[in-house]
Amino acid sequence: MKDQITCFVPLADKEQVAPIIEELSASPMVSRVVMLTTDEQLARSTGREDILYVPSLQSTEAIFTMARMSRGTPYLIYYTKYTPLRLGYLALKRMVQVMENTHASMVYADRYQQDGDEQRPAPVIDYQRGSLRDDFEFGSVMMFRANVFRATAVTMSSSYHFAGLYDLRLRLSERAPIVHIDEYLYTEVLSDRRKSGEKIFDYVDPRNRESQIEMERACTDYLRSVGAYISPDEIKPLALDTTGFTREASVIIPVRNRVRTIEDAVRSVLSQQASFDFNLIVIDNHSTDGTTDILCRYAADDPRVIHLIPERNDLGIGGCWNLGVQHDACGRFAVQLDSDDIYKDEHTLRTVVETFHREQCAMVIGSYQMTDFHLQPIPPGLIDHKEWTPENGHNNALRVNGLGAPRAFYTPLLRALPLPNTSYGEDYAIGLTVSRNYRIGRIYDPIYICRRWEDNSDAALDVTRSNRNNFYKDKIRTWELQARIRMHEEIS
Repeated sequence: MKDQITCFVPLADKEQVAPIIEELSASPMVSRVVMLTTDEQLARSTGREDILYVPSLQSTEAIFTMARMSRGTPYLIYYTKYTPLRLGYLALKRMVQVMENTHASMVYADRYQQDGDEQRPAPVIDYQRGSLRDDFEFGSVMMFRANVFRATAVTMSSSYHFAGLYDLRLRLSERAPIVHIDEYLYTEVLSDRRKSGEKIFDYVDPRNRESQIEMERACTDYLRSVGAYISPDEIKPLALDTTGFTREASVIIPVRNRVRTIEDAVRSVLSQQASFDFNLIVIDNHSTDGTTDILCRYAADDPRVIHLIPERNDLGIGGCWNLGVQHDACGRFAVQLDSDDIYKDEHTLRTVVETFHREQCAMVIGSYQMTDFHLQPIPPGLIDHKEWTPENGHNNALRVNGLGAPRAFYTPLLRALPLPNTSYGEDYAIGLTVSRNYRIGRIYDPIYICRRWEDNSDAALDVTRSNRNNFYKDKIRTWELQARIRMHEEIS
């Protein structure tokens, strides 16, 4: 069983890495452990062949180094953390077994996370063809089929500092399956204690911009290789000449049990200053906390407020949006406002409508300021999604996990393309669909205030709900990837 696995681990200092090496070396399947360090001086000073310098642990150079050092063994493992690792009983043997049974290029497994004295299950999700986001969670132990790893590394022409590992797994996924083992095979130390709502904006944090540019390049190259890349010439402007609308715009607010915030949202809409007629359509999804009473009062006092209570009891946020958009009173443009958010000032609606007409686009997405419940700014501050560019935003949209807010749509198109009847990912799904064929306008100045508080749907998700949401978004990307590939096949 010896000489089957070469293991690679990150090196910060000898004291840190010693227990990791001891744990891996205890397996009779491991032939050697190689340490990777980003400290060039450290690597040179030791003179050891098992301590090697790499520019970063995610770099293309690190991939080349692992490919070179794994010659002679059929499998390699990359452990990506600096903290101690504890393997489950016969864990490596099980990983090899699954890899052989499935002929996978890579396998990864569920694990436990150690947080002080507490050990918690930390399952991951299945890899799909649409698992294109660069923050896909594999856990910290990844096993690769070494010959496929090396063959793939040879094809990697771009030199990335941050996106090398991401580039590798995109390429691997086209050669052979990437397989999730639904078994708890190891324990790692919990290193990121942030709540789910604090992690979701990492990809738009300006501090991560250099990394994100590389990730976009790698993803775009992958889309080209599989026939899903859409050139700027394929995105066409939209003629906004549909008649029959008595109003230029409608603000759509789906709501359920937001008695603490709905009045702020409604006032924010009614205070808008515009040269065109607009209204507010609120879909009150059977609130029970007093929200309905507030909306009834506003609807009685202002004819611009249309208060709808669905006859159905099976509508998610997307279903409520569909109900509002299909209403006869909906205007030419349907503009989003969440029930716990507000517009930045009285010019937001006008700015959105002007963008539609100026850019002849099917959808407009703005930028927003993050605040706490009391509207005080909080990190990361402005979310402007500047990763979106007119040239490549429609491709990069398949990599990121959201497109921004507020979102607004050309109503005739949205009536023909209903949103999924879900309460998570419905906005992302329709954004991807629209971006396949039509121009999306962007507003990079803040026009929207997004409250982060304990009642946000994604504020503090447990691992089960977070996994469910991410799996659904990956599935949305899978469907969209397939649609784009098929579109190009039909053209050719």
